[in-house]
Amino acid sequence: MSTQVLEPADLTPGTLRVTPLGGLGEVGRNMTTYEIDGEILIIDCGVLFPEEHQPGVDLILPDMEPLRGRLDDVVGVVLTHGHEDHIGAVPYLLKQRPDIPIIGSALTLALTAAKLKEHRITPIAHVVKEGETWEAGPFELEFVAVNHSIPDALAVAVRTDAGLVLHTGDFKMDQLPLDGRITDLRAFARLGEEGVDLFLPDSTNADVPGFTPTERSIGPVLDQVISKTPGRVIVASFSSHVHRVQQVLDAAAANGRRVALLGRSMVRNMTIAADLGYLNVPDGVLIDYKKARDVPDHQIVYMSTGSQGEPMAVLSRMANLDHEIEPGEGDTVILASSLIPGNENAVYRVIDGLTKLGAHVVHKANAKVHVSGHAAAGELIYCYNILKPRNVLPVHGEYRHLMANARLAQDTGIDAERTIIGSNGTVVDLKDGEARVVGQLDLGFVYVDGSSVGAITDADLKDRRTLGEEGFVSVIVVVDSQTGRIITGPEIHARGIAEEDRVFDKVKPKIVAALEEAAQKGVRDNHALSQTVRRTIGRWVNQSLRRRPMIVPLVIEA
Repeated sequence: MSTQVLEPADLTPGTLRVTPLGGLGEVGRNMTTYEIDGEILIIDCGVLFPEEHQPGVDLILPDMEPLRGRLDDVVGVVLTHGHEDHIGAVPYLLKQRPDIPIIGSALTLALTAAKLKEHRITPIAHVVKEGETWEAGPFELEFVAVNHSIPDALAVAVRTDAGLVLHTGDFKMDQLPLDGRITDLRAFARLGEEGVDLFLPDSTNADVPGFTPTERSIGPVLDQVISKTPGRVIVASFSSHVHRVQQVLDAAAANGRRVALLGRSMVRNMTIAADLGYLNVPDGVLIDYKKARDVPDHQIVYMSTGSQGEPMAVLSRMANLDHEIEPGEGDTVILASSLIPGNENAVYRVIDGLTKLGAHVVHKANAKVHVSGHAAAGELIYCYNILKPRNVLPVHGEYRHLMANARLAQDTGIDAERTIIGSNGTVVDLKDGEARVVGQLDLGFVYVDGSSVGAITDADLKDRRTLGEEGFVSVIVVVDSQTGRIITGPEIHARGIAEEDRVFDKVKPKIVAALEEAAQKGVRDNHALSQTVRRTIGRWVNQSLRRRPMIVPLVIEA
């Protein structure tokens, strides 16, 4: 997958330009722009969650640099469903222009509005549902029901003068969904008859053979685990997984247990889902967390966040004994979610921590407590055969997923030259039924760190990793500004290094000698003297201690 920057030529009239800004080569921060005749439509605007090599980062946003100075050309943002990796970056986009219309299903927009409320933004929202069409500038949008691990997901057919594009969002083809809402294959077939010029399918499970199991297969397993647990049951899942929470509520009710929701996002999202009728709460089952402490252990189920090992989420805090609920003997913890790539180590640390406390931990590797929300290879082949698209641009997945999806397309007869393997920033132009790569933008990561957005760089993260892994050494020296002679020091302090400070007494004569040599050569520049100190102690620490700590020299003139 090439990352060589190639600036695209100016867009010609009647040509549709499609540019993924996120979601290719990664699982998260999905965002794609569509432009024709000077107007832009955005589909999805999500976040990516940080991995261990990105310490201190809260969220990672799509690089919206291509939209700089062009926000007035944006006619709307279509949100395919309510997961964070598709809606999480909307507040950061609307902070730049609050009146951009957002378009999506009722549940999707309700979850987005709750998120925007935290940022004190009231959106201009247009609720749509499957079977409806919507005009947004030169774009005619048709919405198609698709099944996913959250209700109310929609695929989007985009009609323009340049042709018809179908963008699936995340989807699968569960034939027995909990809510009875299946992926509308009849609509797919109709669009195929009309002629799909460009197909952008979900790639997350493209390398998984066969078909994704049905959500209904999870219910009996949850019921069995809960019925056999003598103590408390704690179920961790994504805070927006309405179907899984529904199954937990039903299993708890069948076993005479009450359910308490833990985690601010879990409480918020399930309240919204219940209010809109997407979550059916059995009478008397749901109980406030504060009252749940008075319920006997064998009669309570806690539904929490933290299935991805997030350090500040409820489950991680339980594993670290940093929460009121302390799992122990007789308790069962169920991790009812898949592992997002990059989170494996964090999740297994939580599993180990809970196991050490005496809890029985049930997860996808030892019980069928989760099924994916994404179409496997068999389902994608089915779609290709129904749609017969002229061109394909696989989206939503790491590189191996994109490649697997492209191979499936080619297996069904789509020419290799019409199957585009792109990356974030790949610019694709559609005209007269032909899709061509015409450019490659230079896009990066935009980090949210506390209240700062985009201020943290990869160099900053490298420094943080060095501090965490190798430690920190400071060296203070006071020199005569006229002669360069050392007046005081060097004084050396170390942090995050096992050796005591007196170990550095061995290197002090070397620093003195290096500074005296520099002074004899007439070096008086503070920066040059600091670099002399840095090189001298850095070489010694590397050779003697086998460490590469962050070194901060401070040379003071007096």
